[in-house]
Amino acid sequence: MAVVERGIAPAVVGRLSRLDRLLPLWIGLAMAVGLLLGRLIPGLNRALEAVKLGGISLPIALGLLVMMYPVLAKVRYDRLDTVTRDRRLLLSSLILNWVIGPAVMFALAWIFLADHAEYRTGLIIVGLARCIAMVIIWNDLACGDREAAAVLVALNSVFQVLTFGLLGWFYLTVLPGWLGLSGAALHVSGWDIARNVLVFLGIPLIAGFLTRRLGERSRGRAWYEQHFLPRIGPIALYGLLFTIVILFALQGKAISGRPWDVVLIAAPLLAYFAIMWAGSYALGRVIGLGYERTTTLAFTAAGNNFELAIAVAIGTFGVTSGQALAGVVGPLIEVPVLVALVYVSLALRRRIFTDEPVSRSGQPS
Repeated sequence: MAVVERGIAPAVVGRLSRLDRLLPLWIGLAMAVGLLLGRLIPGLNRALEAVKLGGISLPIALGLLVMMYPVLAKVRYDRLDTVTRDRRLLLSSLILNWVIGPAVMFALAWIFLADHAEYRTGLIIVGLARCIAMVIIWNDLACGDREAAAVLVALNSVFQVLTFGLLGWFYLTVLPGWLGLSGAALHVSGWDIARNVLVFLGIPLIAGFLTRRLGERSRGRAWYEQHFLPRIGPIALYGLLFTIVILFALQGKAISGRPWDVVLIAAPLLAYFAIMWAGSYALGRVIGLGYERTTTLAFTAAGNNFELAIAVAIGTFGVTSGQALAGVVGPLIEVPVLVALVYVSLALRRRIFTDEPVSRSGQPS
């Protein structure tokens, strides 16, 4: 990412680089460009959909890899043991992501979309797909704990492979039956989920680890952090913007052609992000986490893996289904909301964590 100096807490927002301060503008433009391209260029979405390898969209995969690699190259992997020993953080994250998050989305989907079965099912699938990609960027922009984010995302990936299908069966078939509600069936391959995790997290994680290991071994940590990282940092922003353009170009016609449906889907999503982020942030404070890990806990709990949710919805219900549209609307809402929450988090740092020492003073983001 572009350089974000981690100095004295009251000056955090002011020390954002010009590139980062204008991030909402760049993201808004990327969303608009993607929507316009998808709407104005006939067949563009089909052409982009066709560029796949083993069911993985290559344009989206490329954007996510470029986006995540610089941030994962910044992680100090020799510090990960300090995260794995923090049982408060790990247990809280597991409960928020795999117990509370899916349950909250299930409840909101039924409250807001009781008469829209396809959209409701799509949102429940979104709630089951915990974030393993863009959350790395939001956490880094908000000056969260980079090492903790890497560990929590890896943990989410393991649980995603092991439990996604089981939770889908429970929330779409079993629980609605218990409550006397209409259910749906979800057919998803465990290998497809594992492949999604491997591509979107495994590849950039291995690349980031090897880059740091080899870079420090050949030139030393000082050179690596003071010279190499600032050079590759802005690449993450370009990858993020490219990914947003592709995501919105893929479904630009569907989104712009059904604006009222987008509003219907957006309402529970807005409530979900607010509840999960604020609740997780409050929990971090209650259990005594510092700013960096509280921030990481909040963003990893609030984000969702829309790449997986969209792929599952399309594979199970079809590309033109309401379930797929619900998945596509997800990033339309998540991206601006979580960017806004980055600034909320930085503002809360100035107000709530004023006496907390900055652990990485002088280190570029």
